[in-house]
Amino acid sequence: MKILITSTPATGHLNPLLAITQILVAEGHEIALLTGTAFRARVEASGVKFFPFPAGADFDPNDVFSMVPELKIIPPGLEWFRVACERIFVDAVPAQHQGMLQALQQFPADIIIGDDMVFGVLPMLLGPRSQRPPIALCGTSFLHWAREDGAPNFLGLPPAKNDKERDQYATMARDYDAAVDQPVSLRLNRALKALDVGPISMPLFHSVVALADAYLQLSVPSFEFPREIPSSVHFVGTPPIIAKQVPPPSWARDLDGTRKVVLVTQGTVANHNFNLLVAPTLAALANEPDILVVVTTGGRPTDAIPGKVPSNARVASYLPFEWLLPHVDVLVTNGGYGSVNQAMSYGIPLVTAGLTEDKADVNARVAWSGVGINLETNEPTPEALRDAVRTVLDQPRYQLRVTQIADEFAEIDTQAEILRVIGELVTDEPEVSRLRATAASQGRRAGRRA
Repeated sequence: MKILITSTPATGHLNPLLAITQILVAEGHEIALLTGTAFRARVEASGVKFFPFPAGADFDPNDVFSMVPELKIIPPGLEWFRVACERIFVDAVPAQHQGMLQALQQFPADIIIGDDMVFGVLPMLLGPRSQRPPIALCGTSFLHWAREDGAPNFLGLPPAKNDKERDQYATMARDYDAAVDQPVSLRLNRALKALDVGPISMPLFHSVVALADAYLQLSVPSFEFPREIPSSVHFVGTPPIIAKQVPPPSWARDLDGTRKVVLVTQGTVANHNFNLLVAPTLAALANEPDILVVVTTGGRPTDAIPGKVPSNARVASYLPFEWLLPHVDVLVTNGGYGSVNQAMSYGIPLVTAGLTEDKADVNARVAWSGVGINLETNEPTPEALRDAVRTVLDQPRYQLRVTQIADEFAEIDTQAEILRVIGELVTDEPEVSRLRATAASQGRRAGRRA
C-alpha cells in the first residue's frame, strides 16, 4: 500500500517515525515522508520519497526556538507554554495542512501516519471522512489526555492521593485553562475557520487523541497515569533504534565494564544551554573514580559544553544508542520522551531534571513509576545530581522497578502491533468509523471535565 508519513520537523519526533518507516519498507509498502527540509538527506537515505513542508511549517531542528526566540528567555511556566503552543504548533496548522494536500496530490496514500504534534491533520480529521484516507498518529510524548483527578497536563503533577490534592488540582486546572487552553483554542479555531472546518471544543493536545482513527502510544501502560482512555489508543512499546546512524566513538573501548557508565543528555530541543544539566552533571561526578560520564550534545558542537571536560568524561555530538545503551547504568536527562522510553526498554534507571516542553510530565512519570528520581527543577545543582545518581546506583529498588518495565516492553511485539493497527485501519473502514466516533465522544466529555 501507499503510506504517507508526516512529522513535526524535530529530531525527537522524526526518529521514531523513521524507525516505523523502516518496518513498513521491510514489509514492501511504498512510503513517502513529509517533514522539514533539513531532514531531506536523512529521509532520502532511508530509501523513501521526500516531500518538504511549506515555509510556514518548516524550521531548523537544530534551533527549534529560532522562530520564537523569546522562548529562550521566558522562564518555564504557563506563559512559556502558551507562546510555544500558539507560535510553534497552531501557527503551523495551515502550512502543514497545505503540505499534506500537496503531497497527497502527487502520492495518493492509502493511509497517513503522523506524530502527535503535527496538528495540520486536524482540518482533515474534522472534515468529511469520505474525502481523506485513514489517519494514525503516534504518541511521541506522554499521553495527552484528560486526567480523572482533574489535574492539567504539562505541569508535572503526579496522580492526586486525596481530596485535598484534587481540590488543589481543580484550582490549577482553572488557572491553566484561562492562561493556556482558552487563548490557544481561540487562535486554533480562527485558523480552522479560515480552512472551513471546526471549531474544536476540547484542548489542542487532547484533540488529536480524540479524533485520530488510531493512536499509537510509543510506550507501555505502566509508564502512563491510570485513567480511562479511548479504545483507539494502542500502547505499542518503543520502535527499534535506527542502527548505524553514526559509528562508535574513538573512545568506545573505555566502556569496558570497570566503571559505572552515566549517560547525560539534554536531547535535541532544550539543549541551547548546557549549563542547565550537562555542565552540573560533569561537575557533580568529576571526582567519582568508579564512574565514567558519557555526554551526547544532541547535534550541537561538543565545544559548546562550558568549562573543562573532566578526565572521567567522554563527549560526542551524536552517539549510536544501539551500541551505547547496553553499557549504560544510569541515564541523566532533562526528560525527552523517546530517550526515557528507550532507556527503560534497556532496563536503565534514570535521574531527570527538566520543566520545559513536555518534560515536567515525563519526569513526573519517572518518579511515579519508580524507575528513577525526578529532581523537579530545570537547573539542578551538582550536589543534588551527585546524590541522585548515587542513590539510583546504590539502592536496588530503582533497578528492580525498571527491570520490570523493561520486561513489559519486551512482551510487546512493536513491529507486529504497528502493522496490525495500520492493516485494520486500511481494511476495516466500519471499525475505523466506530473507533473515531467513540474517541470523539469521550473527548467531548473529557473536555468538559477539564
